[in-house]
Amino acid sequence: MSRILVVDDEQSMREWLAIMLRKEGYEVVVADGRGQAAAVLGNETVDMVITDVRLTDGDGIEILRHVKAAAPETIVIVMTAFNTTEYAVAARKLGAEAYVLKPFDVDELRVVVRDAFANSRLREENVILKREVGKLYGLDHVVGTSAVMAALFEMVRAVAPTSSTVLVTGESGTGKELVARAIHGLSGRAERPFVSINCGALPDTLLESELFGHVKGAFTDARQNKKGLFEAAHGGTLFLDEVSETSPPMQVKLLRALQERRIRRLGGTEEIDVDVRVIAATNIPLEDLVHEKRFREDLFYRLQVIPIRTPPLRERREDIRLLAEHFLERFSRRMGKKVERLTEDALVSLERYSWPGNVRELENVVERAVALETSTEVGPDRLPEALGEREGRESATLIGPGFRLDAHLKGVEARLLEEALEAARGDRAEAARLLGVTPRSLRYLVQKHGGLHDKN
Repeated sequence: MSRILVVDDEQSMREWLAIMLRKEGYEVVVADGRGQAAAVLGNETVDMVITDVRLTDGDGIEILRHVKAAAPETIVIVMTAFNTTEYAVAARKLGAEAYVLKPFDVDELRVVVRDAFANSRLREENVILKREVGKLYGLDHVVGTSAVMAALFEMVRAVAPTSSTVLVTGESGTGKELVARAIHGLSGRAERPFVSINCGALPDTLLESELFGHVKGAFTDARQNKKGLFEAAHGGTLFLDEVSETSPPMQVKLLRALQERRIRRLGGTEEIDVDVRVIAATNIPLEDLVHEKRFREDLFYRLQVIPIRTPPLRERREDIRLLAEHFLERFSRRMGKKVERLTEDALVSLERYSWPGNVRELENVVERAVALETSTEVGPDRLPEALGEREGRESATLIGPGFRLDAHLKGVEARLLEEALEAARGDRAEAARLLGVTPRSLRYLVQKHGGLHDKN
């Protein structure tokens, strides 16, 4: 039972709140001012404090400050009959969960209290999830306090206990494999293998052999029977990265394996039952490929039982500072350096950049800065010039009349492709490496943008 301390110098208000909250199932203690509240907080543990701002023996803001200093996890709701911006801002800055104006009705306060406890539980669950995932896999890239990351962690927590197939979508560098590992680590399959493969890195014959295994004599170098990754992941999870890169014949084989839960080794005739949870990932929307007849619709629906999207870094800019400081500490320790901080100017530059390479690009930028730094702090001069250059270009395309997000993103994508091809002097393999995509994905993107006048 959650315990609530009500602080108000009006006896009728204290009694009314106590009756209402007890009817809601909460345990309630009351105090008529700052002195009694301090006595209660000194001797008892409470989960929430509801306090008036103006008290006969002090200020409710001081109670808020004391509570947050002594027990930051305690929820505080501030009440007042005086609608002043000064008090509202002060309460929020000090960590108040809500700021309620008197008079209020019963239903309004019920909702405020209920939502406050729900939000607190969600924050606690996210912290626990991150801690558990970190212990299992050392996922130190899973950093963030933004709303989109909270939603992502909540989705992972909800999905993990099931055995449903999951399709993780998102741009390169957003941590799709980390999400897959988190789902596996928090599932009932955590004690069994987590096996991953990049489907775009192998030609069809090798991919089929890797996934399904082969029998002796299946091809020239097949000198003995070999288990495939479906068998290796039996009882656990198989992660199919860049599943969009698979060819139509391979898609047929994957569909059969998912539907029947059995596989046949390359060159063999025996059917082998497999108990595998499949998590697939792609940075190219499979819906587009289905529309273009390049990906089987039935396989798409078989994979996308539960879709999860990893947000790009530009959609969670409030996490950039936290991530940058995290990477700074990690690389400083790894390199044996005493680089202690990023200057405010450097952090502002990082926050303004569009980050087409997402968290992976930010990690690389911070690693480079730490490697080059000879002092105890990183300034803007240690950051790549491209950050400032692209910041200037992006400022010319701010949202305004006639702005269309799809057209803007398409233009950014085309420009980055042109830059990569130019930097690679037309070498598509090198351009793909610079962009963090597979050569097959690069070919698709070049075709999507009309060839980009590329003659290779």
